[in-house]
Amino acid sequence: MSQFTGQRVAVTGAASGIGLAQATAFVAAGAQVLAVDQTPLTTAGVRPLQADVTAPATAELIADFAPTIVCNTAGVLDGYHTVQETSLAEWDQIIAVDLTSQFRVIKAVLPAMLAQGHGVFVNMSSIAGLVGGGGGIAYTAAKHAVIGMTKQLDLDYAARGIRANAIAPGAIDTPMNAADFAGDGQMAHWVAEQTPAKRWAKPEEVAALTLFLASPAADYIHGAVVPIDGGWLAK
Repeated sequence: MSQFTGQRVAVTGAASGIGLAQATAFVAAGAQVLAVDQTPLTTAGVRPLQADVTAPATAELIADFAPTIVCNTAGVLDGYHTVQETSLAEWDQIIAVDLTSQFRVIKAVLPAMLAQGHGVFVNMSSIAGLVGGGGGIAYTAAKHAVIGMTKQLDLDYAARGIRANAIAPGAIDTPMNAADFAGDGQMAHWVAEQTPAKRWAKPEEVAALTLFLASPAADYIHGAVVPIDGGWLAK
């Protein structure tokens, strides 16, 4: 499989979970991959960039790589905190990681994409970007905003060769969701039971969707939000 040979792909949050699966899949498909995470990276075949996605300099370093495809995947949960349980500091941190970091990267890499008349963004939202209950107040707000940002980005630049779409995962077995499997794993069991498909998905399933959305086969898919949730939103 070499459909991405010669293409440069930047993936944030690439040290684990969905980001790691995306980086690995793009390498296997022939791409040059810039793997960005604040945790040290050991993924084979990637160009590692250990950096905080909330730092303005990180977006510029990603732009220097000149990616034609960007996967804005880095994200953190908020413990399902309500408004009363959420401090301003926690709100600011969740918004900074889950929303503003994506904006920074998009703003930094977009000029070069426009100059060459081609660029693809795959922004990570969540089922929490479409309904309540998938996170706390900050996470839900950030993931809803990612969807709005993605749609507006595509609307503004589709005619100039830019495509932007969002993925909305449901229950994905990643380190970010490790708390659900803690102890006797009752929370993880409950989530699986509440999911029509009766299981959690693997990060590789989200990576496979990402590669499709980034490929020429998806060239007419613009400003879409694609759930990968085992039927959660169908309930």
